Amino acid sequence: MTERIIIFDTTLRDGEQSPGNSMNLEEKLLVADALDAMGVDVIEAGFAMASNGDFEAVHAIAKRTKNAVVCSLARAKTADIERAAEAIKPAKHPRIHTFMSTSPIHLQYQFRMSNEEVLELIASTVALARKYTDNVEWSAMDATRTPVDYLCKAFETAIKAGATTVNVPDTVGYTVPDEYYDLITAIKNRVPNIDKAVISTHCQNDLGLATANSLAAVRAGARQIECTINGIGERAGNTSLEEVVMTLHTRKDLYHFTTGINTQHIMRLSRLVTAVTGQQVQNNKAIVGANAFAHESGIHQDGVLKHAGTYEIMTPESVGLTRSNLVMGKHSGRHAFKDKIKELGFELGDNAFEDAFARFKELADKKKDIYDEDLIALVDSRATSKADPILFSALKVVCGTIGKQTAELSLIVNGKNETVTAEGSGPVDAVFKAIKTLVPHEAKLKLYQVHGVTQGTDAQAEVTVRLTDGPRIINGHGSDTDTLVASAKAYIDALCRLQAARKDVEDITSVVDVA
Repeated sequence: MTERIIIFDTTLRDGEQSPGNSMNLEEKLLVADALDAMGVDVIEAGFAMASNGDFEAVHAIAKRTKNAVVCSLARAKTADIERAAEAIKPAKHPRIHTFMSTSPIHLQYQFRMSNEEVLELIASTVALARKYTDNVEWSAMDATRTPVDYLCKAFETAIKAGATTVNVPDTVGYTVPDEYYDLITAIKNRVPNIDKAVISTHCQNDLGLATANSLAAVRAGARQIECTINGIGERAGNTSLEEVVMTLHTRKDLYHFTTGINTQHIMRLSRLVTAVTGQQVQNNKAIVGANAFAHESGIHQDGVLKHAGTYEIMTPESVGLTRSNLVMGKHSGRHAFKDKIKELGFELGDNAFEDAFARFKELADKKKDIYDEDLIALVDSRATSKADPILFSALKVVCGTIGKQTAELSLIVNGKNETVTAEGSGPVDAVFKAIKTLVPHEAKLKLYQVHGVTQGTDAQAEVTVRLTDGPRIINGHGSDTDTLVASAKAYIDALCRLQAARKDVEDITSVVDVA
């Protein structure tokens, strides 16, 4: 018999917590809707107490999510738990996820609390959370560096107070598979009321063992895996959703478990998260990397041509890859475009569809061959809103080895058309200096990345620009067949996000990492 593994996705909380991965409300809703459609069991939508923006995102996701449990993180504080409860209130299936450290190093240096004080805090805060929902998860932060006797006592206390899921986080990515297996086994055998709760695993990837550790925990008795799309998250990241799901899917002979994930949505989610965070996936990344289903070696090519199973342990189609051209162009109509969008796993409202169709027509006028990847990038990309304070209008660039490098740029700034010409040490530098002239700011450029969506000299360029403004780290994105236009759009997008972020003034002074 196969048992069901609960997939708990924390892309919108732990994944976003990583520097540069911040998402706005529109982007979080896109990701949450896609996660729900994919079949994720639990969506950790954010940390409601962290800011007004986080609260609004959790609340909005709670209102619209159709199937998944919607969860908010909360520290072991009354205000946090009450704020989380308010945020998840509209959800069909709400959960509060609260946590407290248990390791000696955390309690001595960070919290300055005794073991008994922590147990009392666990009991009171879990009981408080339980007043708002019967679905409460409690996490022992830094569990893998906690003495097992005390850890078991902490879990016993949490379950007695009403926790229905207990999480065993490898917060600093310290453990190894055999050790983690033994720890989960000890918890399962030594916590007297463990039968009343689901054991969960949350592994960081500091030693590159997050997926292996999570799978070891499942073999030992854990039935929930906490993970993120593309493995994004604090420091070296988290357990990768696509890796654990496809391991369970591919190695059914070894792991007699199932999940509710529609694996054909994996590539779409991976690309969507890449688009909204700007954090690119390495080419040799398992499952979703560009080379995951590529074969260059002659002997490999020969084998795959004769039978794909010689060198591919899963099919590209099983994770949502398509290798066909999008046989559409500037003469294609709305009906054909809508069918193709649906085939690629997108569900768009009327306004979003019309916007995407208009941008498709613009692209078709510029680009001869349009691929599925072009369409995915087009639909996933952030459409410029007419309400944005800064809008791209026009760009003319002079570059090369002869003469000065100049950019003549026109923007609509707060409804007024402005034009300026700027010089730079190269065309991108000139474009960015022109933007800074029209929109003066003190933000620092920390990252500039360009990626081709498909092959060919007419491929769309996807550009990511990262700006820092004091403690804020903001990513902007832009795409166009002209790399310099895409660069300008990305920088403008970052500035618009920066202005929006400044309006959210309720950031707490310290956000503790549950990991």
